[in-house]
Amino acid sequence: MKRTMNDSLRLSVPDLTNPTDAAGFYQVADAALDVDGYDPFNEQARLDVESGRRTPVVATVWSEAEHGRPIGAAIVGRNELDLVIDPLFRGKGFGQVALEGILATTQGELTAWSHGDHPAARLLAERNGFLAVRTLLQLRLEPLADAFGGTAASTEPVTGAEPVTGTEPEAGTEQPADGVTIAAFDPRMDEADWVELNARVFASHPEQGKLTIDDLRAREAEPWFDAGDFLLARDEEGRMIGYNWLKIEPGAEDGEIYVIGVDAASAGRGLGRRLMRAGLARLAERGCTSATLYVEADSNAAVHLYRSLGFVDHTVDVQYHRAA
Repeated sequence: MKRTMNDSLRLSVPDLTNPTDAAGFYQVADAALDVDGYDPFNEQARLDVESGRRTPVVATVWSEAEHGRPIGAAIVGRNELDLVIDPLFRGKGFGQVALEGILATTQGELTAWSHGDHPAARLLAERNGFLAVRTLLQLRLEPLADAFGGTAASTEPVTGAEPVTGTEPEAGTEQPADGVTIAAFDPRMDEADWVELNARVFASHPEQGKLTIDDLRAREAEPWFDAGDFLLARDEEGRMIGYNWLKIEPGAEDGEIYVIGVDAASAGRGLGRRLMRAGLARLAERGCTSATLYVEADSNAAVHLYRSLGFVDHTVDVQYHRAA
């Protein structure tokens, strides 16, 4: 279908509590996921729009051939923008029109993610005054047994990603962390300590370091959450000094190192590697055959550690920024 002068693109705010509106909004994202192989809205964006912290926008095309079909979807607010166009309608100028409409109502600086570093997103960014400021790598380990020398046997006792920036899990040879124990997260006891530790570990991170107890509890309510997949490291005095939080979607064979962090005061003891191996062992125990994680491309120590465990590059996400 070629875009003609008779086409009319309309932007509106759908009511996501209305099943029809919600279906139209999410069908655009689902279509992009099917074609591109990655979700155009990350987990935080979805949580934000579902909680009302950010606003959904749907782009609907009206023409002789299409009568009110949703062809684009966006999530805006809090100086952030996520925008996707249905693959069937790409290359027709709708992305530029939709972006212009959104920018016309958006004040101040703005960041936007391009999941998969899509060429069309790069072009839109260049045309509209956005500069690339961050690169996020998705690394993948498959088969998972490679992390254990060909077997899925655990090397760590386990009871029970955006990955680290700032104080990264250290690379180098694995060393025992004297007096350190690794056990599963207990929601009744560990929430406040974990939020405090996470804020220290990710103090300079624009998203992860801002997580609150409410954000943590929202994730605890997700279908994928399992306290046994949330591994906490404590020193000999019982202080929480590191963690490896895993994410396994129901029925999935691919597990994710959701977020891993080590307290700066405990760096240099091999704890990051130990937590990684404990996490991979847990994923294998839960039946996963592969593992993924996200890491900032310029986090050299973390990237080195993950690659030393067998992870390889899978996809690239780029964050763009537009000044006020």
